[in-house]
Amino acid sequence: MNRIRLYWILQILGWGAVGFIKIFFGTLSSGITSVVVWAFIVLSAFYLISTHFLRYIIKTYDWFKLPFSKLLGLTLISILGMSFVNFVAQILISVAFNTLNPEEDFRVLIILASLFESFLFYALWCLVYFLFHFLDNYNTSLKYEARINEIRLNHLKSQLNPHFIFNALNSVRALVDEDPVKAKTAITRISNMLRFSLMMDKNQTISFEEELNTVKDYLSLESIRFEERLKVVYDIEDEAYDYKVPPMMLQTIVENAIKHGISNFVRGGVIEIKCKEGVGEELYMQVKNTGVLENEPNLQVKGEKGHGLSNTVERLKLIYGENATFRIFDSGQEQVITEIKIPKRIKSSQSNKYS
Repeated sequence: MNRIRLYWILQILGWGAVGFIKIFFGTLSSGITSVVVWAFIVLSAFYLISTHFLRYIIKTYDWFKLPFSKLLGLTLISILGMSFVNFVAQILISVAFNTLNPEEDFRVLIILASLFESFLFYALWCLVYFLFHFLDNYNTSLKYEARINEIRLNHLKSQLNPHFIFNALNSVRALVDEDPVKAKTAITRISNMLRFSLMMDKNQTISFEEELNTVKDYLSLESIRFEERLKVVYDIEDEAYDYKVPPMMLQTIVENAIKHGISNFVRGGVIEIKCKEGVGEELYMQVKNTGVLENEPNLQVKGEKGHGLSNTVERLKLIYGENATFRIFDSGQEQVITEIKIPKRIKSSQSNKYS
């Protein structure tokens, strides 16, 4: 619903309810005439007009950007001033409808009660108005943040697609002339991987099984190229299949291990993939490969220019916030270990969008 329309509906219903309550209790106490009823209606209309004027002042001078202490002070002063003006308006309305009783209406207790009643009504209106504004802005901020994160995630995935496809095609290029049969097998695996890369855009997370199958296709393809120089070891616990992971996350880590590790050794090497459920509901993934870190881990992450490890780190941050961890380190003896831990659930601010 349009915010302006909602505002006017609430204004009319709210102050209309105030007028109805006054009329109802006036009828119960001593009975009232139609003239008094109209006086109450006009008073309710004055409440509506005066609060709308206050809203105009708030919006014109942008009170929402003021420090809380100053906003609170201005609001209290405004409520007190409007309460006094409201009392004057009540006197004028009583004069206009010939319902004024000077001996009764000008008693100190009656004046104080009238001012206190007006103060409560205006204070309640301000509380509801400010609360609605801040909650609406907070909700808008959450939607804006989710939308920005969605755009950034889609951008990161669009970077992965050409990078992923190029490496896959590069792996099969040498086989076309040397071994056509293996080339056909490799092309079939590339087809599976391309189908997966196209489908991944529909979801921010996929089942672990889907991701693992793509990794197996990729490593089978690379095994054709490296032959006996590449050995792959899987250690996957059953609990890992209960999790969802960002698409091509594990694939990117394995691809990095081949590109920066195995391919740099004439004798080749080993890739060990270990996935299990850690303490609490979190998935622990480890990729251990033959290789040596040439730079500090953080520098290597930044050096990927958005395609490899830095892409993975950014996506983990966007989807899981601080609940996911990533680290890569040299364990010695020509072994590099990459570890990732992700929770079973996406962070709350993204769950409605990406779960």
